[in-house]
Amino acid sequence: MDRTAWDGEFAARFARHEDELKWLYCELYHNNMQAYGDLVGMLYRVWEERPEKLRQIDRAREACPDWYKGHDLVGMQMYVNAFAGNLKGVKKKLDYLEECGVNYLHLMPLLESPEGRSDGGYAVSDFRKVQPGLGTMKDLAALADACHERGISVCLDFVMNHTSEDHAWAKRARAGDAAYQRRYFFYDTWDIPNWYEQTVPQVFPTTAPGNFTWCGEAGKIVMTTFYPYQWDLNYANPAVFNDMTENMLYLCNRGVDIIRLDAVPYIWKAPGTSCRNLPQVHTLVRMMRMICEIICPGTLLLGEVVMEPSKVAPYFGTVEKPECHLLYNVTTMATLWHTVATRDPRLLAHQLAQVFRMPKEYAFLNYIRCHDDIGWGLDYGFLSRFGWGEVSHKKFLNDYLTGKWKGSPARGELYNDDPRLGDARLCGTTASLCGIESTREAGDPEGLEKAIRLDLMLHAFIFTLSGVPILYSGDEIARENDNGYHQDPEKREDSRYLHRGNMDWEKAEKRTDPETPEGQVFAGIRELETLRARYPVFDDRADVWLPDTGNESILGIGRYFMGEKLLALFNFGDREHTAWLRDESLFTDLVSGEERDAGAVPVKPGSFRWLYQDMRRITGD
Repeated sequence: MDRTAWDGEFAARFARHEDELKWLYCELYHNNMQAYGDLVGMLYRVWEERPEKLRQIDRAREACPDWYKGHDLVGMQMYVNAFAGNLKGVKKKLDYLEECGVNYLHLMPLLESPEGRSDGGYAVSDFRKVQPGLGTMKDLAALADACHERGISVCLDFVMNHTSEDHAWAKRARAGDAAYQRRYFFYDTWDIPNWYEQTVPQVFPTTAPGNFTWCGEAGKIVMTTFYPYQWDLNYANPAVFNDMTENMLYLCNRGVDIIRLDAVPYIWKAPGTSCRNLPQVHTLVRMMRMICEIICPGTLLLGEVVMEPSKVAPYFGTVEKPECHLLYNVTTMATLWHTVATRDPRLLAHQLAQVFRMPKEYAFLNYIRCHDDIGWGLDYGFLSRFGWGEVSHKKFLNDYLTGKWKGSPARGELYNDDPRLGDARLCGTTASLCGIESTREAGDPEGLEKAIRLDLMLHAFIFTLSGVPILYSGDEIARENDNGYHQDPEKREDSRYLHRGNMDWEKAEKRTDPETPEGQVFAGIRELETLRARYPVFDDRADVWLPDTGNESILGIGRYFMGEKLLALFNFGDREHTAWLRDESLFTDLVSGEERDAGAVPVKPGSFRWLYQDMRRITGD
């Protein structure tokens, strides 16, 4: 390769990372210099193809590498077909998204997948084609351009652990092509698969048991960690890393700003291990981070790592050798719903304390609900101190949030229920889990008011945390469960479709009516967004702590940044409680505008307070 012909901008970025990239690549792939040369050649080819308008965005973000931190990003996650039919439809709805205060748009999986065997789009048959019903790659690029003109960043899932069995590589492997069989995990006998099965957990033990599937066409056994139609890729083969990286960069060159690395802990396999979180995973992600910084430094890597904070943190890498820019705060989401059901914030405070101790450079995505189910991966060692056993507690949470528990207004459904293990996950929209659906149907105005308060308190909670708050499409208008999925033969076996219903544009029309739940929730969330963007105390660089509220029902979160102080109070109890903060200085309630001290602060049930203080005014600075 003639490096003297390289563009100067590419050459400078490549030189910054070349030593480490080459060292890691050669260590992982046993000094395979042919494969390394292929990688480098591919990188320059992709760089040449990158549109100038995207390079301009790269340069601006490269000059301000913390552009995604701060306190002004608000995300929304959506299914394209459910929201607006197709990509062109989403483009037509950008005014609505701006009205929602959204400047980070996460489009759920939209690449080509086989109908009926797609796992919601996570079984990709072509990484360079959009599902025909949603549009084309040109439509995706046009939407990204329109978003960029409005200051909206676009996020897209990159399913890197596996392909569909209908992918071109898989078809060639099924036909007996040994080179393409080496891109997956093919075995002639069950000896090695059985060795794996001794230590590898099952992802879906009830719906897709085991980690291997017999492929009759090839006459071999293939690894399928998730579903039989999703074939695991073998990243020990450098051709897989090279070609999958090129697929990722192809999407970046279509204008995707945030690449969500789906199921990233699973991507390296070794018999005798759990095949989760192996050291080689971090080598792969670190190389992907450096490659993005060479080709498209304005692009962020978002890691989908569904574990407790101590196991999530390594995916940030280190300050000197970073990996993911963003990670999901999944444990906080699950613990939040535990707290709604138990009305006891001790576990939530315990979990937040771990997050607050992490370096401020770590940026989390915070959310109440998402496209997926709620799994109860809680800290049962901590809960056992209070006499809560794992199996019985999971049953209580599921009973409460499905409305089986006496007095519960929640309306959810179970997912992957396994009576043998006493385990199940939970589905439902935020509004329905908070009780808006059941109290509205019952004609209970007092209960409805309480449910709306709870909905807004949960949103205030995620807006209080450092990081990026993410809304699930429809939550901004209190969208309720889509119970009609039961009548759809393609969906009724998957209860996650309970919260994956189509956007209700008739409900959206009510967003300006303060007499409706839609209007109250919409206005409340917009106010939270506006306040968060206005006050620097919400900046990611703020000091954050857990003040003692003197009340077992009220969780307190304190924030301090550059002379500004915020005391956030969240009452998870079923009656009004008082937070005893014993601070007699003057604060302003950001929502009500009331001025008061923080000595003894009453908080309504299922409600919150944001008490703000400009300490510079007090000290005269």
